[in-house]
Amino acid sequence: MFEWLLPHMLVNTIYDIDLDVLKKNGVKGIITDLDNTLVGARDPIATPELVAWLDRVRAAGFKVVIVSNNNQTRVSKFAQPIGIPFIHAARKPANRAFHKALTVLGLNAEQTVVIGDQMLTDVLGGKRMGLYTILVTPIAPKDEGFMTRINRRIEKYALSKLRKKGLWPKEDKK
Repeated sequence: MFEWLLPHMLVNTIYDIDLDVLKKNGVKGIITDLDNTLVGARDPIATPELVAWLDRVRAAGFKVVIVSNNNQTRVSKFAQPIGIPFIHAARKPANRAFHKALTVLGLNAEQTVVIGDQMLTDVLGGKRMGLYTILVTPIAPKDEGFMTRINRRIEKYALSKLRKKGLWPKEDKK
């Protein structure tokens, strides 16, 4: 049951993702979460480091779309200045926003990865759609909202079960 929460790849930050490997595997698009994936949940704009990374991503030929459960004001104020399309109020892990993101990208599931910091929203939603999933360590977990804190408790329980089955690394700090 908890196997649906297992990401295909686990990294500390987006900067640890090998874009060359993704490209070699036929990936052309990236669906990414916003809060605690790209920046901290309370960071209003992209950092210079993130802007440089996104420039490299796009220069490498990847299309990018932000899919966030957050509201339009938060997501648009972040995404518009850096020229990235976005879907707000996504209700992840529901399929609808992921379908919409694939349409925005003009790609199919086999050509697309999902990057996010939550197993219950990003990983579960991505896997249900047949997308390759990459889980990042949350950037600023102390700044998370109420629902995310509830999700983290559920994730903690799921991780304990996955560790008992030998499906999750013991040394993970999540």
